[in-house]
Amino acid sequence: MATNRTFTMIKPEAVAAGHGGKIIDAIIAAGFEIKALKLTTLSKERAGEFYEVHKERPFYGELVDYMSSGPIYAAILEKDNAVADFRALIGATDPAEAAEGTIRKNFAKSKAENAVHGSDSDDNARIEGEFHFAASEVVA
Repeated sequence: MATNRTFTMIKPEAVAAGHGGKIIDAIIAAGFEIKALKLTTLSKERAGEFYEVHKERPFYGELVDYMSSGPIYAAILEKDNAVADFRALIGATDPAEAAEGTIRKNFAKSKAENAVHGSDSDDNARIEGEFHFAASEVVA
């Protein structure tokens, strides 16, 4: 059964380019309610923990370096069918393939610097949200 929460990160290059507020506005305009939000910087160690599932892949080191290169916004979002609806809102990983009007089409630089992360399942949304937020930081 689908849950109504998902997790996202606005990635370092989008924050550095000043797109954080515009991306948050697009998320709210799409009907998501923000249940937790923070501006933070991941250390290489924390980024490595978050992306540990990719540890054996050739891009792992570059991904960790990239995600620890500057501030990110981390957020827990709520809406009916949150995971699927958010993935539709952000668009394809490669902005050249993303649909018009999606966050990645509008704000991503490349497939590697694709502006936002969105959980790919209900289970991962819960795990990823708990990685970034204590229960006391999340609005019920």
